[in-house]
Amino acid sequence: MMSARDFEYKQIAFAFINNGEKISFKNDNIVVTDSEGKIKHQSTCYRLFIIFICGDYCLTTGLLERSKKFGFSIVFMSPNLRITTMLPSKAEGNVMLRKKQYNYEKTDVAAHVISNKIHNQGAVLKRQRKKSEEEKKVIEKLQQFEKEVLKPDLSGQEIMGIEGISARLYFKSMFSDYEWKSRQPRTKRDITNTLLDIGYTILFNIVNALLEMYGFDVYVGILHTQFFHRKSLVCDLEEPFRPIIDAAILKSLNLGQVSEKDFWKNQNQFILPWKNSKKYVGIILEAIMEYKNEIFIYLQSYYRAFMRDKTAEEFPIFDMEEE
Repeated sequence: MMSARDFEYKQIAFAFINNGEKISFKNDNIVVTDSEGKIKHQSTCYRLFIIFICGDYCLTTGLLERSKKFGFSIVFMSPNLRITTMLPSKAEGNVMLRKKQYNYEKTDVAAHVISNKIHNQGAVLKRQRKKSEEEKKVIEKLQQFEKEVLKPDLSGQEIMGIEGISARLYFKSMFSDYEWKSRQPRTKRDITNTLLDIGYTILFNIVNALLEMYGFDVYVGILHTQFFHRKSLVCDLEEPFRPIIDAAILKSLNLGQVSEKDFWKNQNQFILPWKNSKKYVGIILEAIMEYKNEIFIYLQSYYRAFMRDKTAEEFPIFDMEEE
C-alpha cells in the first residue's frame, strides 16, 4: 500500500472541459491544456492521485487503462460542480477489513471522530483576531461539547444530537458577518452555503479515494445512517476535515475574493456558472492541499487502528489547533 512518503508527491488535477481545456497523454505523462493550448498541468501518471473532470467529456479507453495501471481515481463533475460519477482506484479483496466493518456495532470510535471535529471547529474560531464575548462563549461551549460527546455508551442518535447543536453554534459564530441563517446542504439558499457545498464535495471525493485505496466498503459507516447509495463511511471520516473548508471560505469572504456577480440567482438559489467555477475550486483546493499529507496520515492510521481492534482513544486525531 502507499506510504506517507509516496503520497507526499501525489498530485490532484482539475480539468474544466467547458472552459476549453483538454486532457492528453504523452508517454506516461498526463497533460491538461487550456483553450489556447497552453499547459495548465503536466505530471507523470505515477504521481497523479485523482483527477476531477468538470463538464461534458467522452471517456476514453486510454484514460481508463492509465487509471488502472497507475492507480489514480477519476471524478466526473457537471459544469456546476455536481458529482456525476466516480471511478475509484481501489484495493480489491480486503476480506478481513470488510468482515470487521460488517461486525462493528459500537459507537465509541464515532464519538471520537465527532469530538475531533468539534475540537477543530473551536480551533478555527480561535483563529479570529477579534472575538466578541459571545464568540468566546461559543468557543467555551464547543470545548464542553468536545468532552461531552465522549461520555460512555452514548447512542449514535445522541452523538449526532450533540454534533448538531455544536454545528449550529459554530456556523452562526463563524459567518456572523455575512448574514448567516443556517447550514442547509444542497439548497444553495445563499452564496456561503453554495461554496460550502462545493468545498465539501471536493473533500468528500478525496477522502473517498483514500478509503477505497485500503479496500473499505465505503457504504458501511460507523455513525451516519446507512441506506441505498449513501457512502456513509466517507460521510463519517470527512467530518474532522470539514473545518478546513469552512476556514477557506471565511478567509476568501474576508479578503473580498467572493463576488455576488460571479453567481446567478434562480428561484432563490445561488448558482455558480461553470465559467466562474475555476476561481473557487482553486481557493478550496489550495486549502485542502495545505493539509494533504495530514489527511493521508489520519486515514492511514484509522485503517491500521481499525484492523488491529484498537480502543477509540488509540484512533488518530487531526488537529487544526495553532501552536
